[in-house]
Amino acid sequence: MFWIGPLILIATFFLMEFVAWCTHKFLMHGIMWYFHKDHHQIEPGFFEKNDVFFLIFAIPSWLFIMLGMMSKNYVLVWIGFGIACYGASYFLVHDVYIHRRFSWLRNIDHPYFYAIRKAHKIHHKNIGKEKSECFGMLLVPRKFYREARTAYLRNTPNK
Repeated sequence: MFWIGPLILIATFFLMEFVAWCTHKFLMHGIMWYFHKDHHQIEPGFFEKNDVFFLIFAIPSWLFIMLGMMSKNYVLVWIGFGIACYGASYFLVHDVYIHRRFSWLRNIDHPYFYAIRKAHKIHHKNIGKEKSECFGMLLVPRKFYREARTAYLRNTPNK
């Protein structure tokens, strides 16, 4: 039964993509636009008000891990680690790779990452809170994968 914990972590990780999509579409582009606006309308400085969303996801992760450990309910612990893994992935993909807030991970040469970057550019095309599209991070519309794969194959020399 050692596989149940990692299975819970993986399920939580993928569920978090749906949670992040809903949070982005309905909260960040809704009642919490005040915090998200500077992410679309670039302002000077390294930090953004939008960075507060890190806490919105980090706190539940920490609580699941801490309360799960305290009560010896390891299902909660694995859920907390699943949220944390998604948060780490979000940081690496969104902040590091897409927005280039740090100098690492700039040269990833793969159609999947091109598709993610393209979908995010489409999302940022509109600087207002209305009329945006592509709210996901890891899962984006299939058309972007197809376009990225075609461009990648066209630009990759035969080996």
